Amino acid sequence: MKFFSIASLSCRVILASAFTMAASLSSAAYPEKPIKMLIGYAPGSSTDIVGRMVAQDLSVLLKQPIIVENHGGAAGSIAADLVAKAAPDGYTILFAQNGLAINVAANPRLPFNGMKDLVPVVGVSATPHILILNSNSPIKSVSDLIADLKANPGKRSYASSGIGNSDHMAGELFLSLTNTQAIHVPYKGGAPAATDILGGQIDFYFAGMPVGYPLYKADKVRALAVTSKQRFSGTPELPTVLESGVAEYDMALWQGVFVPGATPKAVISTLTASVLKVLDTPEMKERFIKAGVQIAPLNQARFSDLYFSDIIRWKRVIEKSNIKLD
Repeated sequence: MKFFSIASLSCRVILASAFTMAASLSSAAYPEKPIKMLIGYAPGSSTDIVGRMVAQDLSVLLKQPIIVENHGGAAGSIAADLVAKAAPDGYTILFAQNGLAINVAANPRLPFNGMKDLVPVVGVSATPHILILNSNSPIKSVSDLIADLKANPGKRSYASSGIGNSDHMAGELFLSLTNTQAIHVPYKGGAPAATDILGGQIDFYFAGMPVGYPLYKADKVRALAVTSKQRFSGTPELPTVLESGVAEYDMALWQGVFVPGATPKAVISTLTASVLKVLDTPEMKERFIKAGVQIAPLNQARFSDLYFSDIIRWKRVIEKSNIKLD
């Protein structure tokens, strides 16, 4: 019986080693088939535009098709949940923005654990929002907007690409710091929100740059300010909201790649290195500039720090300002 026990143990060790070796070889050969990139926002939204630019060049580098799927709704949580529950093999990835961190901070009832079920892989961009209005609006400055909101409490409307998204929080932060009120109108993406700004159905919108920047440059909307601490290089003529008199205002839209928890480190390393490589090409830099997007490449360690620190930051802001995301 002792001999049988030892043999049985040896067999289990051999099998375990074989499985480990197979997993290692599989990771080393990654990718061997098409990759799905899920985006939690509508086509034409800021995150969709940037995600598709990355997917296009990444596909060429990895020599595998990257199939982009839009799963809009719930501030990106539908796509995040699908990726969180996907096989952790690197063939289903998430392209997300800081709306993910905001959602994790604000909603304890999410169907996934944002601290464990998703792994930050690589940061891609960090760009301010641009405050836009209809071209025919009588409002010409941030101070005009604040005065109008105070004169008409709860009568003006502002758009977002969805409850809890970065553009929603840009608006909520603005209202909180200026002690004003407005009606929040969430859409399923930035493009339909901008369409209603153009049509005059919505009064103002803190649009993502890939959505708002081309409209501003084409003189289709009026822009009042950008949301970062410093002026944006693509629009040096526009002041920041902070410069315009709203103390402590600072908001940027970061975007990056996530994978399911338990994804092999070798796969994560391949994705990280590959995305950083495509971001460093002159062609990609030029495309980002034309889209009004600020490239901000972050390796896994730095992107993880950003993601988890943002969750803590937004939890404090939401609690302090009593912002409601339901």
